[in-house]
Amino acid sequence: MKPGHEIKLWTLNTTCLVIFIIVGIIGMGYRLIHGLGAVTNLNDLYPWGFWLGFDVLGGVAMAAGGFIIACAVYIFNWEKYKPISRPAILTAFLGYLMAVVALFLDIGHPFRLWHPTIMWQVHSVMWVVAIHVILYTTTLAIESSPMLLEKTGMKTTLKLVNKIMIGAVIFGVMLSTLHQASLGAVFLIAPSKMSPLWYTHFLPYMFLISAVAMGMAMVSTEAMLSAKAFNHKIDREIFSGLALGTFRTLALYLALKVFFLLKNAGLAPLMDNTLESGMYLFEVILGIVAPLLLLANKKGRTDLSNIMLANTLVIAGVLINRLNVCLFSMDQYAVTKGYGYFPSIMELLITLGVVSLGIFIFKLAARYLPLFAKV
Repeated sequence: MKPGHEIKLWTLNTTCLVIFIIVGIIGMGYRLIHGLGAVTNLNDLYPWGFWLGFDVLGGVAMAAGGFIIACAVYIFNWEKYKPISRPAILTAFLGYLMAVVALFLDIGHPFRLWHPTIMWQVHSVMWVVAIHVILYTTTLAIESSPMLLEKTGMKTTLKLVNKIMIGAVIFGVMLSTLHQASLGAVFLIAPSKMSPLWYTHFLPYMFLISAVAMGMAMVSTEAMLSAKAFNHKIDREIFSGLALGTFRTLALYLALKVFFLLKNAGLAPLMDNTLESGMYLFEVILGIVAPLLLLANKKGRTDLSNIMLANTLVIAGVLINRLNVCLFSMDQYAVTKGYGYFPSIMELLITLGVVSLGIFIFKLAARYLPLFAKV
Protein backbone atom coordinates (compact mmCIF):
# COMPACT_ATOMS: atom_id res chain seq x y z
CA MET A 1 0.00 0.00 0.00
CA LYS A 2 0.98 3.65 -0.19
CA PRO A 3 2.99 4.83 2.83
CA GLY A 4 1.11 7.44 4.83
CA HIS A 5 3.25 10.29 3.58
CA GLU A 6 2.39 9.40 -0.04
CA ILE A 7 -1.36 9.67 0.52
CA LYS A 8 -2.46 12.96 -0.99
CA LEU A 9 -4.49 14.76 1.63
CA TRP A 10 -5.77 17.78 -0.26
CA THR A 11 -7.78 16.61 -3.23
CA LEU A 12 -11.01 17.87 -4.77
CA ASN A 13 -12.95 15.38 -2.65
CA THR A 14 -11.22 16.55 0.52
CA THR A 15 -11.96 20.17 -0.34
CA CYS A 16 -15.65 19.30 -0.74
CA LEU A 17 -15.60 17.53 2.63
CA VAL A 18 -14.11 20.60 4.31
CA ILE A 19 -16.76 22.85 2.74
CA PHE A 20 -19.52 20.55 4.01
CA ILE A 21 -17.91 20.53 7.47
CA ILE A 22 -17.78 24.33 7.59
CA VAL A 23 -21.42 24.59 6.51
CA GLY A 24 -22.35 22.01 9.16
CA ILE A 25 -20.47 23.89 11.88
CA ILE A 26 -22.26 27.12 10.94
CA GLY A 27 -25.58 25.27 11.16
CA MET A 28 -24.66 23.82 14.54
CA GLY A 29 -23.79 27.26 15.84
CA TYR A 30 -27.10 28.64 14.60
CA ARG A 31 -28.96 25.78 16.33
CA LEU A 32 -27.15 26.39 19.64
CA ILE A 33 -27.95 30.10 19.52
CA HIS A 34 -31.54 30.02 18.24
CA GLY A 35 -32.78 26.59 19.39
CA LEU A 36 -34.28 23.52 17.73
CA GLY A 37 -37.33 25.33 16.40
CA ALA A 38 -35.22 27.63 14.26
CA VAL A 39 -33.37 24.87 12.39
CA THR A 40 -35.67 21.80 12.42
CA ASN A 41 -39.21 20.91 11.43
CA LEU A 42 -39.82 19.01 14.67
CA ASN A 43 -43.19 19.35 16.41
CA ASP A 44 -45.18 17.86 19.29
CA LEU A 45 -46.00 14.66 17.36
CA TYR A 46 -42.51 14.40 15.89
CA PRO A 47 -40.11 15.33 18.71
CA TRP A 48 -37.57 12.90 17.25
CA GLY A 49 -36.62 13.61 13.68
CA PHE A 50 -33.94 12.97 11.07
CA TRP A 51 -31.01 13.51 13.43
CA LEU A 52 -32.19 10.77 15.74
CA GLY A 53 -33.29 8.37 13.01
CA PHE A 54 -30.26 8.72 10.74
CA ASP A 55 -27.39 10.10 12.81
CA VAL A 56 -28.04 8.30 16.10
CA LEU A 57 -29.89 5.09 15.22
CA GLY A 58 -28.17 4.77 11.84
CA GLY A 59 -24.74 5.86 13.07
CA VAL A 60 -24.77 3.38 15.94
CA ALA A 61 -25.88 0.54 13.64
CA MET A 62 -23.06 1.37 11.20
CA ALA A 63 -20.63 1.20 14.10
CA ALA A 64 -21.58 -2.40 14.93
CA GLY A 65 -18.75 -3.66 12.75
CA GLY A 66 -16.30 -2.47 15.37
CA PHE A 67 -17.38 -4.89 18.09
CA ILE A 68 -17.82 -7.73 15.55
CA ILE A 69 -14.29 -7.47 14.15
CA ALA A 70 -12.74 -6.74 17.55
CA CYS A 71 -14.42 -9.85 18.91
CA ALA A 72 -13.22 -11.93 15.95
CA VAL A 73 -9.61 -10.74 16.27
CA TYR A 74 -9.02 -10.37 20.00
CA ILE A 75 -11.34 -13.00 21.47
CA PHE A 76 -11.64 -15.72 18.79
CA ASN A 77 -8.19 -14.97 17.36
CA TRP A 78 -9.36 -15.18 13.73
CA GLU A 79 -6.09 -14.09 12.17
CA LYS A 80 -7.39 -13.31 8.69
CA TYR A 81 -9.42 -10.33 9.97
CA LYS A 82 -6.46 -8.61 11.67
CA PRO A 83 -5.62 -6.38 8.67
CA ILE A 84 -9.03 -4.71 8.87
CA SER A 85 -9.36 -4.53 12.65
CA ARG A 86 -7.97 -1.03 13.11
CA PRO A 87 -10.03 0.58 10.31
CA ALA A 88 -13.14 -1.24 11.59
CA ILE A 89 -12.66 -0.04 15.16
CA LEU A 90 -11.88 3.50 14.00
CA THR A 91 -15.02 3.50 11.84
CA ALA A 92 -17.04 2.39 14.86
CA PHE A 93 -15.47 5.13 16.98
CA LEU A 94 -16.35 7.75 14.37
CA GLY A 95 -19.88 6.35 14.11
CA TYR A 96 -20.40 6.80 17.84
CA LEU A 97 -18.92 10.28 17.75
CA MET A 98 -21.45 11.12 15.03
CA ALA A 99 -24.20 9.80 17.29
CA VAL A 100 -22.91 11.86 20.24
CA VAL A 101 -22.86 15.04 18.14
CA ALA A 102 -26.42 14.33 16.96
CA LEU A 103 -27.60 13.75 20.52
CA PHE A 104 -25.88 16.96 21.62
CA LEU A 105 -27.79 18.89 18.96
CA ASP A 106 -31.08 17.04 19.36
CA ILE A 107 -31.74 17.44 23.07
CA GLY A 108 -33.35 20.62 24.36
CA HIS A 109 -30.41 21.57 26.60
CA PRO A 110 -27.27 20.39 24.78
CA PHE A 111 -24.84 21.31 27.53
CA ARG A 112 -26.62 18.95 29.91
CA LEU A 113 -25.55 15.96 27.83
CA TRP A 114 -23.23 14.83 30.63
CA HIS A 115 -26.00 14.70 33.27
CA PRO A 116 -26.70 10.93 32.92
CA THR A 117 -23.23 10.22 34.28
CA ILE A 118 -24.17 11.58 37.71
CA MET A 119 -28.00 11.59 37.63
CA TRP A 120 -28.78 7.89 37.41
CA GLN A 121 -32.27 6.78 36.39
CA VAL A 122 -31.78 3.02 36.39
CA HIS A 123 -35.41 2.26 35.47
CA SER A 124 -35.24 4.42 32.32
CA VAL A 125 -34.37 2.80 28.98
CA MET A 126 -33.22 6.16 27.69
CA TRP A 127 -30.77 6.46 30.58
CA VAL A 128 -29.48 2.98 29.70
CA VAL A 129 -28.96 4.16 26.11
CA ALA A 130 -27.14 7.28 27.29
CA ILE A 131 -24.80 5.49 29.69
CA HIS A 132 -24.04 2.82 27.07
CA VAL A 133 -23.09 5.52 24.56
CA ILE A 134 -20.76 7.14 27.07
CA LEU A 135 -19.10 3.89 28.15
CA TYR A 136 -18.77 2.34 24.70
CA THR A 137 -17.44 5.53 23.10
CA THR A 138 -14.79 5.56 25.83
CA THR A 139 -14.04 1.88 25.18
CA LEU A 140 -13.68 2.51 21.44
CA ALA A 141 -11.27 5.34 22.21
CA ILE A 142 -9.12 2.87 24.17
CA GLU A 143 -9.31 0.28 21.39
CA SER A 144 -8.29 2.91 18.81
CA SER A 145 -5.49 4.40 20.90
CA PRO A 146 -2.61 2.04 19.89
CA MET A 147 -2.33 3.83 16.53
CA LEU A 148 -1.75 7.18 18.21
CA LEU A 149 0.52 5.69 20.89
CA GLU A 150 2.69 3.99 18.26
CA LYS A 151 2.93 7.20 16.26
CA THR A 152 3.91 9.29 19.28
CA GLY A 153 6.32 6.69 20.66
CA MET A 154 4.56 6.32 24.02
CA LYS A 155 5.78 2.75 24.52
CA THR A 156 4.97 2.42 28.22
CA THR A 157 1.38 3.52 27.74
CA LEU A 158 1.10 1.31 24.65
CA LYS A 159 2.18 -1.75 26.67
CA LEU A 160 -0.43 -0.95 29.29
CA VAL A 161 -3.18 -0.57 26.68
CA ASN A 162 -2.17 -3.84 25.01
CA LYS A 163 -2.37 -5.61 28.36
CA ILE A 164 -5.95 -4.48 28.97
CA MET A 165 -7.05 -4.74 25.32
CA ILE A 166 -8.79 -8.13 25.57
CA GLY A 167 -10.67 -7.00 28.68
CA ALA A 168 -11.65 -3.76 26.93
CA VAL A 169 -12.88 -5.71 23.89
CA ILE A 170 -14.96 -8.09 26.01
CA PHE A 171 -16.45 -5.13 27.87
CA GLY A 172 -17.08 -3.38 24.55
CA VAL A 173 -18.82 -6.41 23.04
CA MET A 174 -21.15 -6.64 26.02
CA LEU A 175 -21.86 -2.91 25.94
CA SER A 176 -22.46 -2.79 22.19
CA THR A 177 -24.75 -5.83 22.26
CA LEU A 178 -26.83 -4.28 25.02
CA HIS A 179 -26.77 -0.85 23.42
CA GLN A 180 -27.90 -1.97 19.97
CA ALA A 181 -30.83 -3.77 21.60
CA SER A 182 -31.69 -0.97 24.01
CA LEU A 183 -32.12 1.47 21.12
CA GLY A 184 -34.94 -0.75 19.90
CA ALA A 185 -36.33 -1.03 23.42
CA VAL A 186 -36.83 2.75 23.51
CA PHE A 187 -39.70 2.39 21.03
CA LEU A 188 -41.54 -0.21 23.11
CA ILE A 189 -43.12 2.69 25.00
CA ALA A 190 -45.16 3.69 21.91
CA PRO A 191 -47.40 0.73 20.99
CA SER A 192 -50.38 2.96 20.26
CA LYS A 193 -48.40 5.24 17.93
CA MET A 194 -46.34 2.76 15.92
CA SER A 195 -47.64 0.73 13.01
CA PRO A 196 -47.96 -3.01 13.78
CA LEU A 197 -45.69 -3.58 10.78
CA TRP A 198 -42.76 -2.67 13.02
CA TYR A 199 -43.99 -2.82 16.59
CA THR A 200 -43.15 -6.03 18.40
CA HIS A 201 -41.83 -6.86 21.85
CA PHE A 202 -38.94 -8.47 19.98
CA LEU A 203 -37.90 -5.09 18.56
CA PRO A 204 -34.69 -4.86 20.67
CA TYR A 205 -33.47 -8.14 19.18
CA MET A 206 -34.44 -7.03 15.68
CA PHE A 207 -32.31 -3.92 16.15
CA LEU A 208 -29.38 -6.04 17.30
CA ILE A 209 -29.59 -8.59 14.46
CA SER A 210 -29.98 -5.94 11.76
CA ALA A 211 -27.06 -3.97 13.26
CA VAL A 212 -24.83 -7.06 13.02
CA ALA A 213 -25.70 -7.42 9.33
CA MET A 214 -25.09 -3.73 8.70
CA GLY A 215 -21.87 -3.77 10.71
CA MET A 216 -20.33 -6.51 8.58
CA ALA A 217 -21.51 -4.82 5.38
CA MET A 218 -20.09 -1.50 6.55
CA VAL A 219 -16.69 -3.00 7.44
CA SER A 220 -16.54 -4.74 4.07
CA THR A 221 -17.46 -1.56 2.21
CA GLU A 222 -14.99 0.59 4.12
CA ALA A 223 -12.23 -1.96 3.47
CA MET A 224 -12.96 -2.01 -0.27
CA LEU A 225 -13.05 1.78 -0.55
CA SER A 226 -9.91 2.33 1.51
CA ALA A 227 -8.08 -0.40 -0.43
CA LYS A 228 -8.86 1.41 -3.67
CA ALA A 229 -8.20 4.91 -2.35
CA PHE A 230 -4.93 4.13 -0.55
CA ASN A 231 -3.68 1.22 -2.70
CA HIS A 232 -4.04 -1.09 0.28
CA LYS A 233 -4.15 -4.78 -0.66
CA ILE A 234 -6.60 -6.94 1.29
CA ASP A 235 -7.07 -10.70 1.06
CA ARG A 236 -10.25 -11.47 -0.89
CA GLU A 237 -11.06 -14.17 1.68
CA ILE A 238 -11.85 -11.40 4.15
CA PHE A 239 -14.61 -10.06 1.92
CA SER A 240 -15.95 -13.55 1.25
CA GLY A 241 -16.07 -14.30 4.98
CA LEU A 242 -17.89 -11.07 5.74
CA ALA A 243 -20.30 -11.71 2.85
CA LEU A 244 -21.14 -15.16 4.23
CA GLY A 245 -21.70 -13.70 7.69
CA THR A 246 -23.92 -10.99 6.24
CA PHE A 247 -25.92 -13.56 4.28
CA ARG A 248 -26.56 -15.76 7.30
CA THR A 249 -27.51 -12.81 9.50
CA LEU A 250 -29.88 -11.43 6.85
CA ALA A 251 -31.51 -14.86 6.46
CA LEU A 252 -32.24 -14.94 10.20
CA TYR A 253 -33.44 -11.33 10.10
CA LEU A 254 -35.84 -12.01 7.22
CA ALA A 255 -37.22 -15.11 8.92
CA LEU A 256 -37.95 -13.11 12.07
CA LYS A 257 -39.44 -10.27 10.02
CA VAL A 258 -41.88 -12.63 8.33
CA PHE A 259 -42.70 -14.45 11.58
CA PHE A 260 -43.54 -11.29 13.53
CA LEU A 261 -45.40 -9.78 10.59
CA LEU A 262 -47.71 -12.78 10.42
CA LYS A 263 -47.95 -13.06 14.22
CA ASN A 264 -48.66 -9.40 14.98
CA ALA A 265 -49.96 -7.47 11.99
CA GLY A 266 -50.86 -10.07 9.40
CA LEU A 267 -50.82 -9.31 5.69
CA ALA A 268 -53.68 -6.80 5.72
CA PRO A 269 -51.54 -3.72 6.60
CA LEU A 270 -49.33 -4.46 3.58
CA MET A 271 -52.32 -4.11 1.25
CA ASP A 272 -53.76 -0.81 2.50
CA ASN A 273 -51.72 1.42 0.15
CA THR A 274 -50.41 3.68 2.93
CA LEU A 275 -47.01 5.28 3.41
CA GLU A 276 -46.22 2.69 6.09
CA SER A 277 -46.93 -0.29 3.85
CA GLY A 278 -44.86 1.22 1.04
CA MET A 279 -41.89 1.96 3.30
CA TYR A 280 -42.07 -1.50 4.88
CA LEU A 281 -41.96 -3.23 1.50
CA PHE A 282 -39.22 -0.87 0.32
CA GLU A 283 -37.12 -1.68 3.38
CA VAL A 284 -37.56 -5.46 3.13
CA ILE A 285 -37.14 -5.81 -0.64
CA LEU A 286 -34.23 -3.38 -0.99
CA GLY A 287 -32.34 -4.13 2.21
CA ILE A 288 -33.01 -7.82 2.85
CA VAL A 289 -34.39 -9.78 -0.11
CA ALA A 290 -32.18 -8.21 -2.81
CA PRO A 291 -28.84 -8.67 -0.97
CA LEU A 292 -29.86 -12.19 0.05
CA LEU A 293 -30.33 -13.07 -3.62
CA LEU A 294 -27.00 -11.48 -4.51
CA LEU A 295 -25.14 -13.45 -1.82
CA ALA A 296 -27.11 -16.70 -2.12
CA ASN A 297 -24.33 -18.68 -3.84
CA LYS A 298 -20.58 -19.00 -3.40
CA LYS A 299 -19.85 -17.27 -6.70
CA GLY A 300 -21.78 -14.21 -5.56
CA ARG A 301 -19.82 -14.16 -2.31
CA THR A 302 -16.47 -14.09 -4.12
CA ASP A 303 -17.26 -11.43 -6.74
CA LEU A 304 -16.14 -8.13 -5.21
CA SER A 305 -18.47 -6.01 -7.37
CA ASN A 306 -21.40 -8.20 -6.35
CA ILE A 307 -20.41 -8.01 -2.68
CA MET A 308 -20.10 -4.22 -2.90
CA LEU A 309 -23.60 -3.95 -4.36
CA ALA A 310 -25.02 -6.25 -1.68
CA ASN A 311 -23.23 -4.26 1.06
CA THR A 312 -24.67 -1.01 -0.27
CA LEU A 313 -28.19 -2.45 -0.25
CA VAL A 314 -27.81 -3.80 3.29
CA ILE A 315 -26.53 -0.46 4.60
CA ALA A 316 -29.34 1.42 2.83
CA GLY A 317 -31.92 -1.10 4.06
CA VAL A 318 -30.95 -0.81 7.73
CA LEU A 319 -30.82 2.98 7.52
CA ILE A 320 -34.32 2.94 6.02
CA ASN A 321 -35.42 0.58 8.81
CA ARG A 322 -34.19 3.02 11.46
CA LEU A 323 -35.99 5.90 9.77
CA ASN A 324 -39.09 3.73 9.41
CA VAL A 325 -39.15 2.85 13.10
CA CYS A 326 -38.34 6.38 14.24
CA LEU A 327 -40.55 8.31 11.79
CA PHE A 328 -42.66 6.51 9.20
CA SER A 329 -44.09 3.90 11.59
CA MET A 330 -45.96 6.74 13.33
CA ASP A 331 -47.18 8.50 10.19
CA GLN A 332 -50.82 7.42 10.38
CA TYR A 333 -51.06 8.34 14.05
CA ALA A 334 -49.57 11.79 13.35
CA VAL A 335 -51.78 12.40 10.31
CA THR A 336 -54.92 11.76 12.36
CA LYS A 337 -53.71 14.43 14.78
CA GLY A 338 -53.07 16.90 11.96
CA TYR A 339 -49.27 16.80 12.08
CA GLY A 340 -46.57 15.98 9.56
CA TYR A 341 -42.80 16.08 9.35
CA PHE A 342 -40.09 16.37 6.74
CA PRO A 343 -36.50 17.31 7.67
CA SER A 344 -35.48 20.89 7.05
CA ILE A 345 -32.57 21.87 4.82
CA MET A 346 -30.62 22.76 7.96
CA GLU A 347 -31.14 19.28 9.41
CA LEU A 348 -29.83 17.72 6.21
CA LEU A 349 -26.85 20.08 5.91
CA ILE A 350 -25.79 19.55 9.52
CA THR A 351 -25.97 15.78 9.04
CA LEU A 352 -23.91 16.08 5.85
CA GLY A 353 -21.35 18.10 7.79
CA VAL A 354 -21.13 15.50 10.57
CA VAL A 355 -20.72 12.62 8.11
CA SER A 356 -18.10 14.60 6.15
CA LEU A 357 -16.18 15.21 9.38
CA GLY A 358 -16.05 11.47 10.04
CA ILE A 359 -14.72 10.75 6.55
CA PHE A 360 -12.16 13.54 6.86
CA ILE A 361 -10.89 12.23 10.22
CA PHE A 362 -10.58 8.73 8.72
CA LYS A 363 -8.45 10.14 5.89
CA LEU A 364 -6.29 12.01 8.37
CA ALA A 365 -5.76 8.75 10.28
CA ALA A 366 -4.76 6.97 7.06
CA ARG A 367 -2.34 9.79 6.26
CA TYR A 368 -0.66 10.27 9.61
CA LEU A 369 -1.27 7.11 11.70
CA PRO A 370 -0.44 3.39 11.21
CA LEU A 371 -4.09 2.67 10.43
CA PHE A 372 -3.51 -0.36 8.25
CA ALA A 373 -0.73 -1.95 10.29
CA LYS A 374 -1.33 -5.51 11.44
CA VAL A 375 -2.11 -5.82 15.15
